[in-house]
Formats: sequence, C-alpha cells, structure tokens
Amino acid sequence: VVTEKNRMGECPVWEERENALVYVDINSQKVCRWSTVTNEVQSVSVDARVGSVALRQCGGYVITLGTRFAFLDWDTQAVTTILELEQDKPNNRFNDGKVDPKGRFFAGTMAEETAPGVRPRRQGALYTLFPDLSVIKQLDRVDISNGLDWSLDHRTFFHIDSLTYAVHAFSYDVHTGKIACPRLVYHLEEEERMPDGMCLDVEGKLWVACIDGGRVIRIDPETGKRIQTVKLPTPRITSCCFGGKDYAEMYVTSAYDGLDEATLAKEPHAGEIFKITGLGVKGIPQNFFAA
Repeated sequence: VVTEKNRMGECPVWEERENALVYVDINSQKVCRWSTVTNEVQSVSVDARVGSVALRQCGGYVITLGTRFAFLDWDTQAVTTILELEQDKPNNRFNDGKVDPKGRFFAGTMAEETAPGVRPRRQGALYTLFPDLSVIKQLDRVDISNGLDWSLDHRTFFHIDSLTYAVHAFSYDVHTGKIACPRLVYHLEEEERMPDGMCLDVEGKLWVACIDGGRVIRIDPETGKRIQTVKLPTPRITSCCFGGKDYAEMYVTSAYDGLDEATLAKEPHAGEIFKITGLGVKGIPQNFFAA
C-alpha cells in the first residue's frame, strides 16, 4: 500500500482520528504518516535515529530518538526533548516503543553495530515514561528491546529481546506500571529467523514480525504454539499493527537496509508497507500517551 521505500520502516501505529498510518524510518531519521484518504506520505525529519512513535491524547506524538524521549508537534514539526538517557552509552539508541493501557509509554534501547555483524551485547534497557514525565528503568542487560504489548486483561506484558529469538511474558501491575517474573512464551523456529515488532489481536493472540524471515506469525501465548503464518513478498519484515475500518486490516512495515545490491535487485518490494486483509480476526485500537 505504500511503495515509498523505507531504509528501516518500523513501529506502525494506526491513527484513527486521521485515517492514517503513522510509522518511522529509523535510519532515514524520519517520522512518516500515510493518509489512506489521499494516499500521500508526509514526513518530518529529526536529528537522530528515531526508534518509535506513539499517539498523544492531546494531539501530536511522543517519539524516541537517539537516547531521548521527545514530543513531536506534527503541524509545526517542532521536537521537544522530554528527557535524555544513557548519556554514558554513546553507541546506544532507542528502538521499539508502545503505550500501555494506562497511557504510559514503554520504550527500550539497544547498542548499534560497531562493525557489520558486530554488536556489543546486553547494553540495552527497557524504560517507562509516565504521564508526569518521570521515567523508570524496567529491565537491564537487554540486547535489542523490541515488540511490546499487553494482554487483554492487562495482567501480562509481552516483550521481545530480539537476540534471544524469543517472546517473553511478564506479570504486569496495571496500577503501578511495573513488570516482574519473566517467562518464555515462544522460541522462534530456524526458518522464522529473528523476532522484531509485535501486536495483539482481539482474541489475545500475538502477531510477531520476523525480520529476515519474510513473514508474520500468530502465537497463542497460553499454549506457546504458533497457529498461523502469513508470508510476505520481501524478507526484512519489521513490525505490524492492526488498523483500517474496525481494525480488520493488518499493516506491515519492512526494510531494505541490510540487503546487498544483488539481493535488492531480486527484492523489488524491500522497504515497502503492506496491508493484509482477510485474517478473520481484528485488532484493538492503540493507547494514547496520557500527557
């Protein structure tokens, strides 16, 4: 549905009030918005790699860029820093993020590669930004913080640390926003490759984007079993969300960074955004950051 290619398309968010899909291109340092009404893509350039975007209750967006939490005013393109973290780790940046059922913004960090295929291990963390703009650290020693969501009863938090090749669940206290007691939900099969972004459907099942696996997979977190696979026409599938009318469509982002020229020549759809229909299950609306 979006043929304008992203180096590293990520963090799709359906914005019902605009009938639009909001997402980031991490490596191009852009926050983008594709209107389903006009079919146009607009973007705002920022001064660092932008890992995630989420909706704000009062309009505009909350984003993570570099190692900062910030607000983005779409109309003026103004970026206002809320807080800078991990200043002792110049090689780190924020990655995926999502708002919890009480309007808190969860987002995690990761170390960039220092050379192709070389990444310092366990340098990342997971943080929560509260509506009063205070921040707590939830997890430490994370490789690549990714793929966040909450169970329908709000008692479980799901999280992916990509280099574990697994989805984990934590007990979640909706009143305090604290997570505890991690357990394994699903370990990816070899052909599924590495887990990236993730979302939840109305039946409480998880949808996981498989980067380099060219697919999204549906997981039952109760049984730990994969129950569905949807293959996509390009390998670097990065994230997914439900949107459109009644949240019956799934939007899937992809990337072309990381593919060599020979592969790119064979992958005309790398970096595009896809829509999957006919899944037979709907998603749930995104939460708004409560500030």
